[in-house]
Amino acid sequence: MSPSADPAAPASTSAPPLAPLVAAQLSYLLSHSKLPIRVGQIWSGCRNGRHSDRFTLSIPFCLDYVHWDFVYNALSPKVAPDVVFGPEDEGFQPLIDYADAGNDKSCLARWDYRDPSGLFALVHELRELYIEYHKKQVDKVDDARVTFELSTVLSKEGIEVCMVPSADRPDEVKFAVPLLDVDFDFNKLVPGCPWRLPQKIHLQVIFPISRSSSYSSVPSAPRLKLISTPDLKSLFSVEDVKLPPWSNGMCLAEYLPALEESLNLLVVEASASIGARRRFIEALVPTFGRPIEADPIFCRRATVLSISGVFTFLVHFAIPLQFPKQQPILTLQSSQVTI
Repeated sequence: MSPSADPAAPASTSAPPLAPLVAAQLSYLLSHSKLPIRVGQIWSGCRNGRHSDRFTLSIPFCLDYVHWDFVYNALSPKVAPDVVFGPEDEGFQPLIDYADAGNDKSCLARWDYRDPSGLFALVHELRELYIEYHKKQVDKVDDARVTFELSTVLSKEGIEVCMVPSADRPDEVKFAVPLLDVDFDFNKLVPGCPWRLPQKIHLQVIFPISRSSSYSSVPSAPRLKLISTPDLKSLFSVEDVKLPPWSNGMCLAEYLPALEESLNLLVVEASASIGARRRFIEALVPTFGRPIEADPIFCRRATVLSISGVFTFLVHFAIPLQFPKQQPILTLQSSQVTI
């Protein structure tokens, strides 16, 4: 995933601690999930309860977040939690659908309160069902172009779609399309990389809905935007990527190959730039001595101590991602101390 930077609600600091069994499940989820899940409000279902037993999770979906409440009962810790979805998703009732169908494949049918991975399995199961639910909702849209796009790109692994309702303009459909190979691992490009979560690049595509079963004219180009996971900006900035033009009559299946080929080349250049920046920092040693501070992983900055006559000062080098195409930025800082 590459969700936007929309912040989740801050975790409550005044609520009592979570019940031990609940806390163990939440901790397992946050430490093992490859999704950037955030914890929002934490609270207790009892007015004067010793332990909190419910919380809000912000879960990434379609380059944004959905906020779901997970409601345990501290007095009955063996029981699986209830889940409250957002008011905009009244039609999404997977737990009821499971019960009506007598489905025993859900993790809820095998719920074991002693298993710390229970919440992890539940969140990921519900998210997959939520993705499929929104695909079905978009599939109902009476728009020839959207229908065609769904039929041609929906098989791409990891793609997510959703409706984007608006009060002041026609409704829209958003596609979140993962770029590069699904197994592409940015961590392997950077030795010693500190990233815990997988880094991804998505193309956000927003189509206006024409509410027509056939084209009456050439449809307008969709709104396009590259979005990456925030940590990836240390290696590669999608904001510097110039998107290919969208030609009249073009579809996503035609647009994506050229974009992915261009991205592959840019990512290779970004990886090579780390080596160039490292060699630049190493080249400072004969003149200034070993830097007193340097970025050892991405090699984006270095600081050396310099002397000119009676003056001693620090030289800060800020090395851009596009180095050596772009020059480093130097900042001088006096190290003189007045007593």
